[in-house]
Amino acid sequence: MKLRVKYTKTGALRFIGHLDVMRFFQKAIRRAKLDIAYTKGFSPHQIISFAAPMPLGMTSEGEYFDAEFVSFTTAEDMKMRLNAVMPPEIQVISIVKLPDDAKPSMALVTATDYIVTVPFAVSDAIKELLQKPEICVTKKTKSSEATVDIKPMIFELALYDPSVHGSNVVGVTEAVYMKLASGSSRNLKPELVIGALADTAGITLELYSCRIHRLETYLGEEDALRPMYETGEDF
Repeated sequence: MKLRVKYTKTGALRFIGHLDVMRFFQKAIRRAKLDIAYTKGFSPHQIISFAAPMPLGMTSEGEYFDAEFVSFTTAEDMKMRLNAVMPPEIQVISIVKLPDDAKPSMALVTATDYIVTVPFAVSDAIKELLQKPEICVTKKTKSSEATVDIKPMIFELALYDPSVHGSNVVGVTEAVYMKLASGSSRNLKPELVIGALADTAGITLELYSCRIHRLETYLGEEDALRPMYETGEDF
């Protein structure tokens, strides 16, 4: 029986890496005494997979993992038991039941959206950047770098408006909302978009002066994106 769990990662825990988050949930599931399924063999481990690993330093209210359970109670009971053994910075928001043939969440991710706080007035830079026919940046990997047009991977880019975009983030003043392609086929980091905005504004920007917060993780095509939890059903 497959479940999809949505959770937050906020506060000082933004400095905890993805591998540590994985280990944390494995321990939390045991402490909550949930009946999770294990692999067979000499070294059994929990059957659990995470959707889109979050980079160090980023906070989020839209993280996901899938897990298989031998048995379960109700979503509310499981959520309560997990949250009781976890700190306020990591909390489960929702749990839904998946069809037996559901693909792993990591294979379904196509987009993510963010709020990025920036230390400069960004409204005019957003307008100017979106008017360009191409937005070419240098994407670097461990072994190479290439110039790429990132405009087709920007699904939405606007000045952040809490009444429109919504969030649990407090104290946000000047910020950018962006919805970007994400996943195995196309993947755009928000840092590249912020860098392009800074270049457009003629500003030299240190990325550590920005705060990146992920809102949601999506699946589906660009014109029909859905949050990951919508693939499941309440129980």
